[in-house]
Amino acid sequence: MRNNVTITGVAGAPTVMLAHGFGCDQQLWRLVAEQLKPHFQLVLFDHVGAGSSDPAAWDAERYASLDGYAQDVLELVRDLDLRDVVFVGHSVAAMIGVLAVASDPSRFSKLVLLTPSPRYIDDDGYGGGFSRRDIDELLESLESNYLGWSRQMAPVIMGTPERPELGDELTESFCRTDPTRARVFARTTFLSDNRADLARVTVPTLVIECAHDSLAPREVGAYVHEQIPGSQLVTLDATGHCPQLSAPDATADAIAVFAR
Repeated sequence: MRNNVTITGVAGAPTVMLAHGFGCDQQLWRLVAEQLKPHFQLVLFDHVGAGSSDPAAWDAERYASLDGYAQDVLELVRDLDLRDVVFVGHSVAAMIGVLAVASDPSRFSKLVLLTPSPRYIDDDGYGGGFSRRDIDELLESLESNYLGWSRQMAPVIMGTPERPELGDELTESFCRTDPTRARVFARTTFLSDNRADLARVTVPTLVIECAHDSLAPREVGAYVHEQIPGSQLVTLDATGHCPQLSAPDATADAIAVFAR
């Protein structure tokens, strides 16, 4: 299958779909999935261009926009005839979930946004955490030497220097990704602006942020929470952008309480 779908957990239980972020694949959910699968039916998948997705499905034009990934999500839930799905999106997949749910809320019951950012670049009255120059330099470095960029940036993104094995795992995940496809996904991720889409979300939504996150600072989490009507905000006592690895117990607990 195009997205290398894995279905596990309890058949007939509420369905939780776990979507990974840039440079990752479904394996980075494993610690959270182990805790969720006794209580939920879990659907995991790899975005096209990542993990063990079908290489033949890659299309640079389709995936130059987050809409392409959102359409994949909608096709997945329809093909699998999933209903009342709790969609959990990490990092850029949070905005993919926003777009999918806003496009067709009929298949989804709830939305969980884990360390989301609707725009990484600062704007008038909005702090995304980076200047346009910062992002241009990041993308230039990534495009000129993707593997070197991965080894340098993954530990920073993970944010757990006292646990270097987590940074190593994220580095390995980045390095498994085809550089050509990673470059397209990176530009799509870091140059997107989905602020206006947040108000289109009509299902109950949980925003999960970390107390210290270099990619999505707390100002961004507060913004997302404010822009999605009726949403809830949970701040994990965790550092870094990938709490499904650095704080899996707290992450799984927050998801489970909301998804039930």
